[in-house]
Amino acid sequence: MPYLLLSAAIVSEVIATTALKASAEFTKPVPTIIVAVGYAISFYLLTHVLRSLPVGITYAIWAGVGIFLIAVIGAIYYKEVPDVPGFVGMALIIAGVVVLQGFSKTPAA
Repeated sequence: MPYLLLSAAIVSEVIATTALKASAEFTKPVPTIIVAVGYAISFYLLTHVLRSLPVGITYAIWAGVGIFLIAVIGAIYYKEVPDVPGFVGMALIIAGVVVLQGFSKTPAA
């Protein structure tokens, strides 16, 4: 169940971050509301995830997957395609999340 909540938190954060650019520095009301609600939902869900998973692991997954998804959305929707170092950096972030998730023995609270 915590991974389902974490997935929902990630999706909510990605929607909020995508709307952040569309908000045009908070001058457009609808995207601005999406930003506020999306981040609020994401953080609320994260509080529930932290009942079961360690904060470091939770944050690494949340941030790493979010970075990757935002980069993909930015490339498709905003035509902001990362260069080679950008792709390498994202690959390293994903590798770090995989190592943490697959090999870390950090105990849950």
